Amino acid sequence: MSHPGPPVPPPAATRGRRELTVAVLLCALSGGLALSASGEPWADVTVVREPPLPPTSEVLTGSQAAPLVAACGLLLLAAAVAVIAVRGVGRVVIGLLVAVAGGVLGWSGLRALTGSLDLGGAAVTSGVGLEQAQLTTDPVTTWPAVALVAGVLGVLAGALVVLRGRDWPGMGRRYERTEHPAGATAAPARPARPETDEDRHQAAWKALDRGDDPTA
Repeated sequence: MSHPGPPVPPPAATRGRRELTVAVLLCALSGGLALSASGEPWADVTVVREPPLPPTSEVLTGSQAAPLVAACGLLLLAAAVAVIAVRGVGRVVIGLLVAVAGGVLGWSGLRALTGSLDLGGAAVTSGVGLEQAQLTTDPVTTWPAVALVAGVLGVLAGALVVLRGRDWPGMGRRYERTEHPAGATAAPARPARPETDEDRHQAAWKALDRGDDPTA
């Protein structure tokens, strides 16, 4: 006699889990790219000092040129876990934070690519060790572009969480409650059938097949 297979989740629950997986992967990928970009060169800086001191060259990393990049990367990695653990309004709030972090990343990368970052600011001059230096910069486009891509992924992840996150399952739930309509009760278990002589006979043969002694 064939036995029924495991319960099949409804299509809505299956779609929700897939969307949740996509959102988590987008958050993790965006955060990882942002952290990678924050530690790499974003600009080659020439520090022009007063004569007779010669000019010196420095390299500014993403965390020096755009300090919020690393912070946004950490937030996105944390959100990849948080979006699984919470539900309802809390998940929507996380989605908004993810979208904002993605926007900051994208804006920082775009400003670096267009040469609009304030690399002559106090934070940058302090980073190269000179408070009153005149700087000329040559932007490095590779890692700002990575930050821009990370920002786009973060915005997409945040929008997906905000728009669809309320319907996704939470941690520790295999299926949504929609699998059992409200007010519906589970079918009562069938009472155990008394064991017959035929059942005992079949059990003895199965024991022999396994090499067990049925009289033990």
